[in-house]
Amino acid sequence: MTSISSAKSPIAPTVVLQTIGPDEAGQRLDNFLLRWAKGVPKSHVYRLIRSGEVRVNKKRAEPATRLIEGDIVRLPPVRIATPERVQSGQNAARAQQYAAQMPILYEDEVLLIIDKPAGLAVHGGSGIALGVIETLRLTRPELHFLELVHRLDRDTSGVLLLAKRRSALVEMHRQIREGLTDKRYWLMAHGKIDAGARVMQLKFPLHKYLLANGERRVRVDAEGLPSHTAVRVTQVFEGEAIAVSLAEAQLKTGRTHQIRVHLQRIGHPILGDDKYGLEEEDRRLKSKRLYLHAHLVGFIHPRTGEKMRIESPLPAEFNALLKALKIGTVINDKVATP
Repeated sequence: MTSISSAKSPIAPTVVLQTIGPDEAGQRLDNFLLRWAKGVPKSHVYRLIRSGEVRVNKKRAEPATRLIEGDIVRLPPVRIATPERVQSGQNAARAQQYAAQMPILYEDEVLLIIDKPAGLAVHGGSGIALGVIETLRLTRPELHFLELVHRLDRDTSGVLLLAKRRSALVEMHRQIREGLTDKRYWLMAHGKIDAGARVMQLKFPLHKYLLANGERRVRVDAEGLPSHTAVRVTQVFEGEAIAVSLAEAQLKTGRTHQIRVHLQRIGHPILGDDKYGLEEEDRRLKSKRLYLHAHLVGFIHPRTGEKMRIESPLPAEFNALLKALKIGTVINDKVATP
């Protein structure tokens, strides 16, 4: 049997037979295992599947196997951190601090929607101990199921949806796949975007790749995945040797770094973008952050069928820069549909 040590205070490993309930049904076997074996490297989890130590209804299964309610999953002996270990010390204290920075915009029995601050990743990873999902699991232990419906870049702020039931997650993913959700962002971009009164339809195919150091990047590439962003310019500030455009972007697809790369492609990168931006210009403007904010998400409630519209106010950094640039009346998030 395989035994994996990932913490100094492990629980005694033993075989567990887990019956899949309604909240776990519908997800892939590998995703189910990665959530169960917190702290265990992905490579080890996939090795357990390939070796046959993980079985579904006493049979070998593939990582992509979809679990069905009533399936019995054999979980092999794996050393994972105890709940007490995970929730102790600095992580617990930091989680409380992070939670205080994430106002709840809406919550019911199946959904939790927060206002994510800029600078906080949606999930932990390389060099990041706590993200939004880990923070909420630590500070809301009564939620037995909690998963991200979608993601926001670490430096993007705004509306973020999480599901408290597997059924809600599956339904929200269906709506996203079928283009039934409405996601809009405020952004501030370098230069004067000359769009007139029209909405710009940006449809550049995007390709993900890795730098030599393993960092993820995206570029416009004819062989990339189709992507579509609608951009409406609302105000432009032009001063001596400087120009800044304020715009609303509506996602028609949801590719990684989509808005950021599309704006870079038309020659107007977003202020404060350390991956695709203008470093010298950002220093001149004293950019405090990435000026991209998810201000609105519209969808159909997965349980009630009600039309939902969840909004987040413009962050203080946006209003401060707008005032500093003397653009005029500070905007709010009540805007027309592109």
